[in-house]
Amino acid sequence: MAERERDPQGKPLNARPRDGLGRPLARGGTGTPRVPDDLHLPPDAALTEAQRFLDARMPFHAHEVLEGTWKSCVPDERELWQGLAQLAVGLTHLMRGNRVGAASLLRQGHDRLIGYEVEPPHRIDVTGLLGWSEDLLEDLETGTLPTSPGVPALRRAVESGSDGGVLAHRPDSS
Repeated sequence: MAERERDPQGKPLNARPRDGLGRPLARGGTGTPRVPDDLHLPPDAALTEAQRFLDARMPFHAHEVLEGTWKSCVPDERELWQGLAQLAVGLTHLMRGNRVGAASLLRQGHDRLIGYEVEPPHRIDVTGLLGWSEDLLEDLETGTLPTSPGVPALRRAVESGSDGGVLAHRPDSS
């Protein structure tokens, strides 16, 4: 068996290429570009980058971005960022066909977000994400495996109102 790659501190690395859903491919194969292990983006940049990956149907990569922010955010937001990362991993499992793993991670992510619904930071659409995850969980609990789950919007869209104020709403997902 080949010796596993390690970083300078001896931590195991997985240098194998991965597909768009984060599954390891054979060594020497061609995969999708990886998110650097040490990526720690500030909240707004992380949300933008994670949404870009979600929109490209690459939730594993979105999870990696969100996980980096979770590990470096202010303590009061750790549950929020961990919950967002878990929702992305739950979607990853769902897209891989793993109903049990999807349900577990979607539930954990959902439950971590509940405490942020009243005053969500960074324009995060906590209410929309809770509804999105509840819909998927309901399908999974009835034994349905959604074949093409919708992509969640991480933030509320903002537009100018006729009075010059700012109105926030959840974008139409249809």
